[in-house]
Amino acid sequence: MRYRVLGRTGLRVSEVFFGAMSFFEDGPGHGAMLDAYADAGGNVIDTASAYGESENVLGGLLAGRRDRFVLATKYTVSRDPDDPNGGGNHRKNLVLSLEQSLRRLRTDYVDVLWVHVWDRRTPIEETMRALDDVVRSGKVLYIGISDAPAWVVSRANTLAEWRGWTPFAGLQVPYNLLNRDVERELLPMADALGLSVAAWAPLARGVLSGRFSGPDRPDGPARVDASTLGERDHAVARAVMEVAGELGVAASQVALAWTRARWPGVHPIVGASSVAQLTENLGAVDVVLPDEAVARLEAATGFEPGFPAEFIAQCDEPGTGVYGRAEVY
Repeated sequence: MRYRVLGRTGLRVSEVFFGAMSFFEDGPGHGAMLDAYADAGGNVIDTASAYGESENVLGGLLAGRRDRFVLATKYTVSRDPDDPNGGGNHRKNLVLSLEQSLRRLRTDYVDVLWVHVWDRRTPIEETMRALDDVVRSGKVLYIGISDAPAWVVSRANTLAEWRGWTPFAGLQVPYNLLNRDVERELLPMADALGLSVAAWAPLARGVLSGRFSGPDRPDGPARVDASTLGERDHAVARAVMEVAGELGVAASQVALAWTRARWPGVHPIVGASSVAQLTENLGAVDVVLPDEAVARLEAATGFEPGFPAEFIAQCDEPGTGVYGRAEVY
């Protein structure tokens, strides 16, 4: 496992993050999965206040070794559906959610606190100032934001820069071959602002592992209703399986390797239901996709950047008259 720094900080984070969303209840095998992840060199564990018992389970499993991990959790989602202030990104919910998470995780600080989703009713100034306060208190070391428009993140970090507050160091978004929307605005923004990107659902909830498009489709319960998958889903999954067959690796490894092929600042968040599945997914760090394979995978998606990316690219071509005749490199 290799490491990058988180955004424009000095914090070293592994190229693959471990998602503990499946730790929604205490169960066998969770400790073994954490051990396997740590043995592979992984050091980032991602959870949230809204993931059932995940924080409680992790708190017990990390006893005696908590400081060796970069522990990340999230706040926003309601703590009490009957309390109008039980959810949101305002200061009250931030303070109470963080205290609850610290108790559950059995720690006095979290390395990264993510805003779970943009709250349109809370001024971003309030959120950023409140986040800066918990960083200054020592209860949070770094901050990030999940599931928000590019303009919100840009404005938030500009406010932080102007006012001397802690800026977001990371962005968390859904990203996989079936869902490339973030390539339009969010990934270019993250690249320009120096944000690390944590990609959730990098396997599209198992679709890109080929389990629903191969000859041996599962009969039991799954996170995806196979009847809802369309021809595009199966076509992309088959393309992944074809490349995997040519390279002699698992389809899941190809899908995960693709998330980092063109955007090296992307860290896929991998979850698993067993040590064997996790070990297979972690093997993606050793998979290097040939350019031809990347092009073939992306062609199968039918993705188009649309406006303004395509329009701006056309204007940037020499000879259009927009910037004159000179070619600029």
